[in-house]
Amino acid sequence: MPTAVYAGSFDPPTNGHIWMIERGLELFDHLIVAIGTNPSKRYSFTVDERLELLRTSTTPSKRLEITHFDNRYLVDYARKTGAKYVLRGIRSTHDYEYERVMRHINADMAPEIITAFLMPPRDISELSSSMIKSLIGPDGWEQTVRRYVPPAVFERIRGLASGGRADDLRIME
Repeated sequence: MPTAVYAGSFDPPTNGHIWMIERGLELFDHLIVAIGTNPSKRYSFTVDERLELLRTSTTPSKRLEITHFDNRYLVDYARKTGAKYVLRGIRSTHDYEYERVMRHINADMAPEIITAFLMPPRDISELSSSMIKSLIGPDGWEQTVRRYVPPAVFERIRGLASGGRADDLRIME
């Protein structure tokens, strides 16, 4: 199969993101994991930090590219990279409705780009970066958050939280 782009904010990467990346590598010859930046969002981690967290949380592969893009529609970015597919995850009916609409809009802009949907297993289907950040702070948060993020991400979050940056980490998307 050809190239696919899997895009998101990855602020921070979760086990759900890693599951999507692993499945994407099973389905496509080349997977581009791209951090998209939205100027209207406030992020807890810089693009460089998120790139590093993704790189340390995934198994290196010649078929996996981790990068970012700015100020561009996802389908335009996919077209620019030569990708024929956009990979998206659906965790809930809310995600489904949003992704269904985006799939049609993307098809209007780039009919040659196919959107492929994956649904993660139940134990990680409720995960989002915003949810992870909302769990940081109360006593015992470490045990809860550790279950939902890769080890490198957990260590970075724990280091920032112990350094007094817990409020920065809880910035909601």
